[in-house]
Amino acid sequence: MEEQSGELVVVTGMTGAGRSTAAKELEDLGYYVVDNLPPQLVPDVVRLVDESRGQLQPIAVVVDVRSGSFFAGLQEVIARGRTGRRTTLLYLDCNDDVLVRRQEAARRPHPLQEGGRLLDGLRRERVVLGDLRADADLVIDTSGLNVHQLADKVTEAFGTAQTTSMRATVVSFGFKYGIPVDADLVADMRFLPNPHWVPELRPLSGRDPEVASYVKEQPGAEEFLTEYVDLIRTVVPGYQREGKRFMTIAIGCTGGKHRSVAMAEEIAARLRAPGLETRAVHRDLGRE
Repeated sequence: MEEQSGELVVVTGMTGAGRSTAAKELEDLGYYVVDNLPPQLVPDVVRLVDESRGQLQPIAVVVDVRSGSFFAGLQEVIARGRTGRRTTLLYLDCNDDVLVRRQEAARRPHPLQEGGRLLDGLRRERVVLGDLRADADLVIDTSGLNVHQLADKVTEAFGTAQTTSMRATVVSFGFKYGIPVDADLVADMRFLPNPHWVPELRPLSGRDPEVASYVKEQPGAEEFLTEYVDLIRTVVPGYQREGKRFMTIAIGCTGGKHRSVAMAEEIAARLRAPGLETRAVHRDLGRE
């Protein structure tokens, strides 16, 4: 029986978004990590690790714009499958305001700044990385994360490197705080009556049975749940065929407290029933 190769994780993303933190966490998880690697050398690293540590040794490489003109070859290396390993492209993103604060705190110029402003470098970098972000298997937005929270997300995603099944995260959010940038699918619960206007429900959240029952008993709620969960189940096999192992489903309402929370919990429960590994996360709960 042919030996199965370990996973290759390619870490990329915006400067200051947490690539070093992700690499350190992957190293702690047992990955052989190489930082700032020109893409053309990725197959050579895989070959050397295969020869010295065996094909089951998981590998992580950090590839970013510091590679200069070599960076353009990353998509080609991944697309052609030249490594012979199952490859996951992890993209770390972050909004510009947070990136500016992090870069200024680190007192380092941006590699694409070219003597201009820091924001100029960030804008150039977003253009260079645009296609990679679109092709990423997993996008982690670190705007609101500290290093420990980012490390937890990396551990959650890669702590069981042998797992190849799809994993889904259902995120409730408030539209007034913005749509999660890492969402694959977005649904709007503002078509349902808002429990905020029911005095006895206002202080509660969608996790409370009274609110959950109120929301799910509204006209159209059950029809939405049935059809939306069916839609997700239809999409999952296609994602898996394309090698995508992580799905983020964002469920929104005005403030992210009542309707989106209740519906996100119910969607996650229904997706778990047939065996899809699913968790519910409430981004804005308690923020008001």
